[in-house]
Amino acid sequence: MENIMPVSDMRYYNQKLSDVNVGSQVILTRNGKAAYAVVDIEEWRSTQAKLRLLEELQKGYQSLQNEKTVSRDEFRNSLGI
Repeated sequence: MENIMPVSDMRYYNQKLSDVNVGSQVILTRNGKAAYAVVDIEEWRSTQAKLRLLEELQKGYQSLQNEKTVSRDEFRNSLGI
């Protein structure tokens, strides 16, 4: 769940950082618009890992679209099985 507050309230950051945990971010606003997000480090790491995985899956998908594929039998034959 998001906790939205103006960035000017960060002078009381110790109080607000206690609201940050997995699944509960603090969204900081500037001039009434969302500008920053403070998230739990484990949630951030998890998000980064998911992004890396999605990037690799996208590369594989593009490779599948752009390159010649082989059948299972062709692959086995290439291995000498």
